[in-house]
Amino acid sequence: MINILSTVLSGLVIGILARFFYPGAVEMGWLLTIGLGVAGSLLAGLVTTRGKMNQGFHMAGWIASIIGAMVLIFVARLIGLG
Repeated sequence: MINILSTVLSGLVIGILARFFYPGAVEMGWLLTIGLGVAGSLLAGLVTTRGKMNQGFHMAGWIASIIGAMVLIFVARLIGLG
């Protein structure tokens, strides 16, 4: 239960920061912001642990997670979802 709450809380903070640093207005609700933050963390984790799969999954770090979330905002706007 604590892991789920910490994932939601960190996803919210990462999503809010990604929306803040992304140029232009990013209109989305709280649930999408949480999803954006969690997905950005997963994306950053996959990119930064590439080639090291035998060591398990490690947190990518706040900066990499925010950048990952910003990339997702960019891709969503590129394909017309945002």
